[in-house]
Amino acid sequence: MSSKVCEGVYLVGGSDLSDDRDCLVYLADLGDLVLVDCGAGPGWPRIRDNILSAGFNPDHIHTLILTHGHVDHIGAARQIKEETGCRLVAHAEDAPYIESGDPAFTASSWYGIKLKKIKLDQVIAGPGEKLRFAGGELELIHTPGHTPGSMVVLLEIGGKRVLFGQDIHGPFDASFKSDLQAWRASMQRILELKADILCEGHFGIYQPADSVRSYIKGYLNTYK
Repeated sequence: MSSKVCEGVYLVGGSDLSDDRDCLVYLADLGDLVLVDCGAGPGWPRIRDNILSAGFNPDHIHTLILTHGHVDHIGAARQIKEETGCRLVAHAEDAPYIESGDPAFTASSWYGIKLKKIKLDQVIAGPGEKLRFAGGELELIHTPGHTPGSMVVLLEIGGKRVLFGQDIHGPFDASFKSDLQAWRASMQRILELKADILCEGHFGIYQPADSVRSYIKGYLNTYK
């Protein structure tokens, strides 16, 4: 089943919703359907069912945004692309590892999942880019740290600023090419966005704005 986060935003996947290896997966209805991350792969049939339960046709997914190159966020991308013809989007810094299915960087070896090669349709370079859809736009913002090409996604909808900040909590590992100093700078940039709602990648949904700020500052105080 799915749950509604706010106007136009739905939680459709996660360890309790689709497969215990999945990150939290979000669907945004912007006239076109946009999926933010897609889980490790085996849970995709349940994510499809959850999208249907939210009242949408998963075959109509227009764009799949891969916030970074870890298997629990990208593993279903190839299958979704084959089924829907959607556009696959990721940042240039993680793109080579995503496209090759690098087992160390993607942590697929940790999960016992073998990733096949995929081809991205749009590679975001530099600090970010805005993607425009039939009923609104998303701002993709480069937030290196957890991985070199990590991104957050900002959506303004229904008078709310919704931030999809998938793995802003870390963790950090040499195999991910993590950079703690870059991460701290990224978190300061995220705080400046003054989001009302944080859709996090593993630990849930935080609101209002004070809760979002406290969540981020808590990790800044943890990782010095």
